[in-house]
Amino acid sequence: MIEEFEEHRGLLLGVAYRLLGSMWDAEDVVQEAFLRWSGTDRAEVRSVRAFLMTVVTRLALDQLRSARVRRETYPGPWLPEPVAGDQVGPLDTVELRDSLSYATLHLMERLTPPERAVVVLREAFQLPYEEIAAVVGVSASTCRQLFRRGKERLGGDDRRVSLEEGEHRRLLERFMVAASGGDLSELTNVLAEDVVAYTDGGGRVRAALRPVVGRDRVMAFVAGLVRRFGVGEYSWIDVNGGVGLRIGMSQSSQVVVAEVSGGRICRLFAVMNPDKLARVG
Repeated sequence: MIEEFEEHRGLLLGVAYRLLGSMWDAEDVVQEAFLRWSGTDRAEVRSVRAFLMTVVTRLALDQLRSARVRRETYPGPWLPEPVAGDQVGPLDTVELRDSLSYATLHLMERLTPPERAVVVLREAFQLPYEEIAAVVGVSASTCRQLFRRGKERLGGDDRRVSLEEGEHRRLLERFMVAASGGDLSELTNVLAEDVVAYTDGGGRVRAALRPVVGRDRVMAFVAGLVRRFGVGEYSWIDVNGGVGLRIGMSQSSQVVVAEVSGGRICRLFAVMNPDKLARVG
C-alpha cells in the first residue's frame, strides 16, 4: 500500500504544485491524499495512478479556491514559491518543463481553478479530455472549452517560455553586473521597454506593493535597492527547472528569476519572503 503510493509521490507533488504554486500547500494535499488512499478498498481501484491523480487534483482545486481568497489580501504581489525542479517529479518532456517554469506558473494565476486544472492535466500530463472531465466534474466538451479559454489567457500556443538556460543566464549575468555597477546604458540594453518587475516580500521583508512597470521605472527601482541595501554574493540555482539567482542582501536574501522575450528581459520576479526560499539554493 505505502509502496504503491510512494511510487507516485513525485508525480502527485508535480500535479499539486502546478495547480497551487506553493510547495507547502502541495505537500499538505499529497499527505491528505495518502490518508484517503490508506482508507480505500484497493479492489475498487482499477488504476492506482488515475485514482491518485484524481484525488490530488480535487483536493488541490478545493485548496486553490480558498487560496485565491487569501491571495487577494496578500501584502503586495503574490508570487509562486520557487522550487528545485527535481522536487516535483519527472521533467522529461517539453510540456512538463514548460508547465513548471516560473513564468508559466505566474501566468497561471490568471486562470480560474477549473481552467488551471484542465490546462495542467491536458498540457503537462497529456490526459484525454474524458479522463479530465471525470476529475474536474464537467463534460468533456466543457473541458475542451476550458482548455481553449485557458490557453488564450496564457497567451496561446505562440507563447512558449524559452527554455534555453544559456540565454537566461547570460541576460541575468549582464543584468546583475549592470545593476551592481549602476550601468544604465547596459540596463537599457538588457531590459525590454515594457518590462515588469514583481517583488514578493510577503509582509516579512520590505518590497514594492505593486508591480513596477516600464524600463525607466524598473531601472530607478533597482538602482534604489542597490543604493539602500547593496548587493552581496550571488549564486546560480535551479528554479523550477530553469536558471535563477540567489542573491545576498545586507539583511536578507532573495531569489531572482527572469522571463526572456526577443533577447531581452520582459519580466523580473524577485522572491524575498523568507518563508518561500527554503526549497531552492
